[in-house]
Amino acid sequence: MYNSYYYNDTDAFFAGFFLIIMLIFLVMAIVGYIISSLIYYQASKANGFDDLAYVAWIPIINVYSLFLLTAKGDDDVTVRAEAKKNVLIYAGFLLVSFIPFIGLLASLGLGVYVLYFTYRLFYRWSGEPGRAVLYIILTFITFGLFYFIYGLIKMNKPFVA
Repeated sequence: MYNSYYYNDTDAFFAGFFLIIMLIFLVMAIVGYIISSLIYYQASKANGFDDLAYVAWIPIINVYSLFLLTAKGDDDVTVRAEAKKNVLIYAGFLLVSFIPFIGLLASLGLGVYVLYFTYRLFYRWSGEPGRAVLYIILTFITFGLFYFIYGLIKMNKPFVA
């Protein structure tokens, strides 16, 4: 028998186009990771977490930096305990998100969870809840670009709230 399917120039064009798009997304993801790690690293150093600032550069574990910067507490021990609790909740959402059917709800919960802590980070930088909500909306509109720009501006300054 013979194979009735043949490749033509259109298939090659779309395959090449797909490959280029995937490479662009990969480069954007790497740049986003580096910028967010830099923001977490510098913000950790500026706000008294010098001993754990390096965690911002470790993939997957760097979420601890976000939770550490946004944790509520009166002393260092309370803040670190709160951050560890939030990391465990995050990990639970992440693990459950791989289960079929239930995973969709867990993924939505994970997104809301991270969104809340991003709001908390904006609130700690700006000191006003209205501005923090506005910054979240601007982050959505700009596909995260506002977060990177504002974070790079504020990363070396201590929190105001």
